[in-house]
Amino acid sequence: MSPIRRGRAKVKAPTAAELGDRTTALSLALVSGADELDPTGVDESRRVLDRAHERLTIAGDHTVVALAGATGSGKSSLFNALVGEPIATIGARRPTTAKPTAAVWGHSDASELLDWLHVDARHVVGSARSEGPARPDGSEGSGSEGADGLEGLEGLDGLVLLDLPDFDSRELSHRREAERILELVDMFIWVTDPQKYADARLHDEFVSLMAHHDAVTLAVLNQADRLDGTAVKALRQDFTKLLEADGIHDASVLATSAVSGAGVPELKQRLANAVAGQAASRQRLNADVVAVARRLRQGVADGEPYVGRLDRTQLDASLARAAGVPIVLDAVARDYRREAFAHTGWLYARWTRGFAADPLRRLRLDRTGGRPAIPVDIDGSDVRAVLGRSSIPAPTPSAVSGVELATRSFVTDASEGLPVRWAQAVEEAVAHGDGSLADALDQAVVGTSLRARRPVWWLLVNVIQWVLGLTAALGVIWLAVLWVLGLLQIPAPETPAVGVLPVPVLMLGGGLLLGVLLGLLSRWWAKVGARRRKAVVGKRLFEAVAHVADERLLIPIDEVLDRHRQTREHLDRVLG
Repeated sequence: MSPIRRGRAKVKAPTAAELGDRTTALSLALVSGADELDPTGVDESRRVLDRAHERLTIAGDHTVVALAGATGSGKSSLFNALVGEPIATIGARRPTTAKPTAAVWGHSDASELLDWLHVDARHVVGSARSEGPARPDGSEGSGSEGADGLEGLEGLDGLVLLDLPDFDSRELSHRREAERILELVDMFIWVTDPQKYADARLHDEFVSLMAHHDAVTLAVLNQADRLDGTAVKALRQDFTKLLEADGIHDASVLATSAVSGAGVPELKQRLANAVAGQAASRQRLNADVVAVARRLRQGVADGEPYVGRLDRTQLDASLARAAGVPIVLDAVARDYRREAFAHTGWLYARWTRGFAADPLRRLRLDRTGGRPAIPVDIDGSDVRAVLGRSSIPAPTPSAVSGVELATRSFVTDASEGLPVRWAQAVEEAVAHGDGSLADALDQAVVGTSLRARRPVWWLLVNVIQWVLGLTAALGVIWLAVLWVLGLLQIPAPETPAVGVLPVPVLMLGGGLLLGVLLGLLSRWWAKVGARRRKAVVGKRLFEAVAHVADERLLIPIDEVLDRHRQTREHLDRVLG
């Protein structure tokens, strides 16, 4: 049962370990998501964490309770009634309370705690020792005058009761002081009177804003001696409804009178309940941590897309076009056919290969898988090769637009469902690497091997072509010798023949005809091989481009989404 309810039950509050786990989780959430979370909420969370750390490191098991109320509510009189001595100054002039006054029950030293609260006026209940304002009659406290305090000492050992300045004071410094103390105390007692219990400032600026501390909140309707029992009951019910509208769950209102003493023993009992539990401070800090975490959680989605499952077909295709992969693959196919002709073409037509430009050399692309060799004589046209750059034509405006469109579409998919700040972080992560994307794509193409092992059929056809070529050459030589012998009228040996055709003629004609036919057949087969080589190299190039997309786009996006996931999990851990 909470301290705002009757009885002797203790406050149900998190253990120190649970509170430490929540503060740690909140700290980790700020580390992972501080740049994308609401700045105001982040600043407030850091103040809460600092306050929790400071409060938990203060020695002693004190419970700090603040009496807060408007001018004329009689809270100083109620404070004196609880203490049993006229410690707080009471007068007709308003506002009366300018600085907070503390009353400490028990023998445990609360100096460190009060120094942290910056409360200078202090009184130890049941002792003649006090610090702060003198009595209204100018005398100092004495042991005999503290007898009433001794009567209430039992069960209140460890209580630090504060009488705060009026929160509606005309003096701005008084209001600020009251607000400062309310951020630090463990328990609130809102003291009001029959005239001001429905005051908008009390409900709108204080009670409703601290409604998440309902477990350590108590409402007191003071000066009940001015009304009869029926009126007090009606006002308590009305005040209870207002508190519930402010967000106080199961609100309870206690009627008191500092003049007649009515309700004061019940109030002391409820204070004793809070002190006995020694949990109000943890309850307050826990509520603060949960409240700021709940505020931060509004800026985090319930989940995040998984980059590895997003469709990247359009993205990779647009990057490949921008990198000039189609141009390179066309050059690879032409290079294959050119090399195939050099090895399988008709032997006596291969010299024409020198008239055809090397398609890969024109693009300054590596032919074996490493960087292009630096030429000995470097001229202006070789600068790209020296720098390890290709001469692939710059992407067309349509290709550039395609990359932008595909990237934007991918970013939209990757940030789907995320709050605005996180979606902007995803977009900025991609834009951060945009300047070097073109260079990275070019280097990916340059560093990709564009050749493969020579086909075996090249060797076989090359051997046959040489045999046919040499056969034709021998036929020419044979015929030339016969012609020279005939010209010189030197008897020539009988020339063998096959049917009516001499062997030299068959060698010449067969070698030439079969060589040309084999060359034509090889050219057709080279087209098939070029398509296969194009497919193999295309796979390599697309993998290289995809690797660039991973490094420049997907990994930065995934890092943002991973920070979002961590932030979400840490905040959910705080909220339980």
